[in-house]
Amino acid sequence: MIYFDNAATGGFKPDSVISAVCAALQSPANPGRSGHSLSISCLERVYAVRRLLSDFFGGDSYDRVIFTKNCTEALNIALLGVLKSGDEAVTTVAEHNSVLRPLRALEKRGVKVKYAPLEEGEISTRNILSLVTPSTRAVIVTLASNVTGAAPDIRAVKDGLPKDTLLICDGAQACGHVPVNMTEYGIDALAVAGHKGMLGIQGSGALLFSSRVNPEPIAYGGTGSESFSADMPEFYPDKLESGTLSYPAIISLGEGVLYLNENMQRDGEALMSLTNCLVTSLASCAGVKVYSRPNPYGIVAFSLENMQSEIAAYRLSEEYSICVRGGLHCAPMMHESLSSDGLIRASLCAKNTREECEKLLLAVRALARG
Repeated sequence: MIYFDNAATGGFKPDSVISAVCAALQSPANPGRSGHSLSISCLERVYAVRRLLSDFFGGDSYDRVIFTKNCTEALNIALLGVLKSGDEAVTTVAEHNSVLRPLRALEKRGVKVKYAPLEEGEISTRNILSLVTPSTRAVIVTLASNVTGAAPDIRAVKDGLPKDTLLICDGAQACGHVPVNMTEYGIDALAVAGHKGMLGIQGSGALLFSSRVNPEPIAYGGTGSESFSADMPEFYPDKLESGTLSYPAIISLGEGVLYLNENMQRDGEALMSLTNCLVTSLASCAGVKVYSRPNPYGIVAFSLENMQSEIAAYRLSEEYSICVRGGLHCAPMMHESLSSDGLIRASLCAKNTREECEKLLLAVRALARG
């Protein structure tokens, strides 16, 4: 089976990640919930991963690194924990439902949300900033579209914002593929998916936020600290981390960062080369329309003139043993803007090969002729 669905979840995990997860599963202790040595040892490793992530993303401090089960939970904390009735927010039509649905819920609570349109299929800085006013509380934008790989000029967006406007970014498709420095880019809150470019396992994710952002909890429960109080602790990370943390998932994320520190540039060059080659080759196929431009995220979206995307994806799986994704990719406004009722998305990782891409091309040509 050829795996080209890395934008959904990464198919490659380094040996160091796998061995660290196996070791973590053999530790029965709950980090920070007991005073015995095993619990304390696990807690120390959790905090070591906080520091790794904070350094990797240029965060303010490790206590403002919140572990989540995925990027969606991180975005929910950033949006529901910050925006209140009467606030104004600006986002784009390129966003995933993990942004669109929390914002929709907030609209029902009195938050005004504006949606910046695409410009020739790209995420436009001009269109975003045209909607921003001095009263805009936050701008929420993906660092890379999960549909086409389109990416905004995040520095230009930040430079055009009023001083008090927060910049919240969905890093699900970008993190681990390209350098993302919160301090350098001016990002106030960054939501991270651990199981994609960050090379962790499913169930891993994080939210990093600056001192300008102070999210309120959206979940309540035990923290192992201030247990005498009926309220959540007022300090981070405890304020936003209720219940048992997924220790194996957190450890996998830390090992992913260590791997990326050594290999991200090399793997990024390999992925960019593969992606560019596939985009160019598909564009030359009769009956195929390509929606992606060359990008460093491994995302290649295309359609067949004679076949629905879901059917094409099914046939690629059943007849050619190739895993891709068809449909709307949980980004309905993006597809509407592209005048698409569904696309085929092949999403690569650095460990895919040119031979695998050639097999996909042969299969797509056969379906297009059929």
